[in-house]
Amino acid sequence: MMFTALRLASAFLIEPELLEDDRGFFARTWCAREFTAHGLNPALVQCNISFNRRKGTLRGMHFQAAPHEEARLVQCSMGSIYDVIIDLRPESATYKQHLAVVLSAENHLMLYVPEGFAHGFQTLEDNTQVFYQMSQYYSPAHSRGVRWNDPAFGIPWPLDQPIMLPRDQNYPDFAEAVYR
Repeated sequence: MMFTALRLASAFLIEPELLEDDRGFFARTWCAREFTAHGLNPALVQCNISFNRRKGTLRGMHFQAAPHEEARLVQCSMGSIYDVIIDLRPESATYKQHLAVVLSAENHLMLYVPEGFAHGFQTLEDNTQVFYQMSQYYSPAHSRGVRWNDPAFGIPWPLDQPIMLPRDQNYPDFAEAVYR
């Protein structure tokens, strides 16, 4: 695997090394030893799949509050997504900054989302599937979100009129005190 540090502190883009032959390819997508060597959280306790029927579906911006912050490894296994993260760690030099990458079944890239980040995505194709590996168990009592189009972050989403749950559409504007 090739690890590329991103401009937001502790976030990485991970590219599996494809071993190809006439049958297709084989690639390792997880190795606790390699993640530890790069200073990433190697704990995995839960895996999830998100299937999205329609292009333009937007899920996010989600995170879990202390003491249940989670790291995520996100990969698009079918279709493609515009994947966005926001650094919500007040002590971070990149606090309240965001970045986006395109993850697709074709490019095989993975995004490592550190603890203390909000995460969301918008599908770029119909029938898109996203695979998550999580470092923490889901805790409904600690589930939080920031508004996907909050001017505090200025995220330029690629598709207008996203398909969303009311919960995600109606998160309040970002207020630092609420998310600590």
